[in-house]
Amino acid sequence: MPKTLEFLFDFVSPNGYLAWYPLKEIVARTGATLEVTPVFLGGMHKLTGNAPPMIRDKDVKGKVEYGMLEIQRFIAKHGFTKYKLHPQFPFNSVMFQRMLLAVEGAERVKLVDTLLPAIWEESTPIDDPAAIGAVLANAGFDAEALLAKTQDPAIKQQLVDSTQGAVDRGAFGIPTFFIGHEMFFGKERLAQIEEELAG
Repeated sequence: MPKTLEFLFDFVSPNGYLAWYPLKEIVARTGATLEVTPVFLGGMHKLTGNAPPMIRDKDVKGKVEYGMLEIQRFIAKHGFTKYKLHPQFPFNSVMFQRMLLAVEGAERVKLVDTLLPAIWEESTPIDDPAAIGAVLANAGFDAEALLAKTQDPAIKQQLVDSTQGAVDRGAFGIPTFFIGHEMFFGKERLAQIEEELAG
């Protein structure tokens, strides 16, 4: 029976972008089912006391520089020639996370596929609803309805609950993955994830 790979995901994470495409290849190779669980990374950091590496490790000599080297190696390995750090990074991703919660299943995966390049390749302005709406509409989404749902109190609460639930399960950052009760953190764990799914 095919296994389910759950990806705790937030658009604000560069590592979320970098992990997404190799992860989809792994899912295709293993016949697994991909499930995207939207969480709010800012809220997760607040709940766990975690922080982005460039902040957390800034006083450790050489560590931030080495982290950047590993990112460049990963980019080169996977041929991410279009990737670039968004000029508004770190940005507030709560609107995008609520949009993800407003759709389900294959539509949620499609929304990730739609917005990741817009954010991490094309530097679409995060604070421009018209620009984001155009990206959504071009992909066949009802942009107006989707943006309106981000203000739905039920969706807002769902994001709060999803984030708290992720932390309760042991998550502290993005990208985090679950296969059953087994947790994996970081794009560096993709080989382990593939082994677990194949097994």
